[in-house]
Amino acid sequence: MELEPMENNEPLTATASLLERLNAAAVVLEEGLQRMENRYSEMSGDVQRIVATVEGAENSLERRVAELEEKIAELQAKGASVAAGSNANINNNGTAGRKTLPSNTAALLAKQGISASETVETAALDAALNGLSIEQRIAVKSQLMRAGLLG
Repeated sequence: MELEPMENNEPLTATASLLERLNAAAVVLEEGLQRMENRYSEMSGDVQRIVATVEGAENSLERRVAELEEKIAELQAKGASVAAGSNANINNNGTAGRKTLPSNTAALLAKQGISASETVETAALDAALNGLSIEQRIAVKSQLMRAGLLG
């Protein structure tokens, strides 16, 4: 079979031109795909580093929270034992009282012959404080009450 020569080469030229353009487009697409794959690999590495950093921080925070919870439990236990051991220092209104009196109050009571180390009776205290002003008497009585010495 013999090929007949084409009288018009235009379709052949158009087809060749189209093939060249398709080939060029395929090359551009392959280059774009390669760039996308490279960028994906870079991003994947970045994501893995970020995930590792976050997991490390999370583990560190979990350890720190556990340490702090342990410390809180210890402090609560200490607080409970201190509260249980200091019930003797609780005054009439249920709050922890002061164990000592201010020096001026102790000196004032000593001048009247009242010992500040033992519970003071109200009647004896009123007689001893008779020479003071009402404000001074109230101040002395409130200090004795805070110290748990007023009975």
